[in-house]
This record gives sequence, structure tokens and C-alpha cells, in this order.
Amino acid sequence: MVDHPVMTPPIKRSVTIDGHRTSVSLEEAFWIELRHIARHSGATLASVISLVDHQRPPEVGLATALRLYVLSEVQTARTLAARAVPD
Repeated sequence: MVDHPVMTPPIKRSVTIDGHRTSVSLEEAFWIELRHIARHSGATLASVISLVDHQRPPEVGLATALRLYVLSEVQTARTLAARAVPD
């Protein structure tokens, strides 16, 4: 059986991007994964959020961009893990 993340409503957290305070609302599962990605890459959570913010198109909200970033990172990790398994 697959363990699914606990379903929580979005949790609003304050972040600083380029010296400006803003808030982002994400479900706890996304906050957990963002912290994991930051630790794994040797970055801070703030720097990862800032990176995503700078790369997103203006019509895409920050919360959406962060969710899609986490999804992309998880998919990439899964693909790399699948390639590591010998045939």
C-alpha cells in the first residue's frame, strides 16, 4: 500500500524574496518536499523559493510555480532511480 501525504489545507508562511516579504500558501506536503529539496541541494529554503520565483512566468502564481517545481523534482528523482536499476 502506498503511503499518501496527510491532506492538509494550505498553510501560509512568510518568505523574503529579494528583500521583500510576501506570503505563500502551500499544503504541508509541499513545504516538506521543498525543505528536503533545499537540504539535498545544499541550499536554503529561501534560496529555492527565490530561484523558482525568478524563473516563473508573470502569469503563474508563486504557489503554483512551487508546486510544479516540487512535482518536477520528484519526477526527475524517480526517472534517475529507474535508470539506476539494472535491467
